[in-house]
Parts: sequence; structure tokens; C-alpha cells
Amino acid sequence: MSISTANVTTAGDIVYTSSGNTAVTFLSLCNYGAGNLTANVYVVPNGSSVANNTLTIASLQLTALDTYQFYNASEKLLLSSGDTITVQASGNTVTAVVSYTQI
Repeated sequence: MSISTANVTTAGDIVYTSSGNTAVTFLSLCNYGAGNLTANVYVVPNGSSVANNTLTIASLQLTALDTYQFYNASEKLLLSSGDTITVQASGNTVTAVVSYTQI
């Protein structure tokens, strides 16, 4: 398994790009700031772009110093080569951690 980390901004940032076929086993968003924020998560197929039809989670509330975890237990997100996960936040104090494995 491997780990990818990224800072997330208001512009939206790719936090993971699949290289080959991968399974995302864990994703967390951490608001390390003093204020409450919201975040949008997009799962974007290779060749597509961030849009309403790639929006997976909309306006997720991240309170100050809070962490939200996705893909716990046996859940997996299967991605093909070039697929991406993009996160956009309402502030610049969010980090993303992605754990993935090749399949």
C-alpha cells in the first residue's frame, strides 16, 4: 500500500491520480484551522473534468480541528489509470491523505 498527501485550497486540488488500476482504501480530510469549512469531493474519470456529474460529496461540513474519514472497513473505490480525486474547500486549511494499493 502507498500513501499520498496534499494540501487543499479554495481553487480545488487533485489529491490523488491513479497510476494503473488502483483501489483507494482510505481517504481523510482534516481541517487544521480555527474556523469551520466545507469541502466538495470529486471522483473524475480519466479524460473528464471536475463538474456536477463527478461530484461525490457536496458541502461536507468540517468543523475547526476536525477530521472526516472515508472508506473504512471493507469499502474500496476502484480507479483506472488516470482517474483522479479532486477536493475543493471553502478555506486553505484542509489536508487530504489517501491510502491506495495497486490491483
